[in-house]
Amino acid sequence: MHESLRLGNQLCFALHAASRAMTQAYQPLLAPLGITYPQYLVLLVLWERDGLLVKEIGARLDLDSGTLTPLLKRLETLGLVVRERQSTDMRQVRIRLSRAGRSLEEKAVSVPRAMACRYGGSEEDMRAAMRLREVLDALRGRLREAADVPNSMTNSVKK
Repeated sequence: MHESLRLGNQLCFALHAASRAMTQAYQPLLAPLGITYPQYLVLLVLWERDGLLVKEIGARLDLDSGTLTPLLKRLETLGLVVRERQSTDMRQVRIRLSRAGRSLEEKAVSVPRAMACRYGGSEEDMRAAMRLREVLDALRGRLREAADVPNSMTNSVKK
């Protein structure tokens, strides 16, 4: 077996496993709020800036409308958001926090600190986590750029 093909040597798998562990760690913190991790992400975007179009929320979260629409419908069913079709273009839907959605922000304010405690909690751990976030943001940007540039490896695989 080629060493480069070992699962333990794959950055993609390490990121995937860490992402799953992070999502699972959020679950007990979000359960009392009655929301899931993906719903929490949508609410974070709306708490920053309410009244966004679905496509704007999707751009912030890197989600397509097929994934985002069911999340938004569920948040609406929970009474946390209101979906409004634009009168100028019925294809566009604006998402606004309801009163309950706005008040949930106060209950959620403890979640980031509780998560920080789960992955260390010390000042050094917090600095390392912030550096990791910066590295991952930069990696995401480079990967997006690379996806936009055809290369010989991609072209040879497609043939």
